[in-house]
Amino acid sequence: MKKKPEDLDTETTFADMNIEGFKWYDPSKKKKGMKKVSTPVSRKEYWAMVRGAFLAALPFIIGAIAIFGLIYLIAFLWLS
Repeated sequence: MKKKPEDLDTETTFADMNIEGFKWYDPSKKKKGMKKVSTPVSRKEYWAMVRGAFLAALPFIIGAIAIFGLIYLIAFLWLS
């Protein structure tokens, strides 16, 4: 049987689960231990991200235009 690696990170927090109403809620721990991790983004990286977001949405936009065009064509042929 293999041993599990001991380097498992159990201290890193991505979301604060100390929410009022939960049984483990502790008001003294509010905002304690949460670090804001922020790295500056250059102008070139920002526009690369924007372009990537548009490229990710492009197939859906093209699909929607194609479907509306097809519906328009069918309606035009049917009503003429």
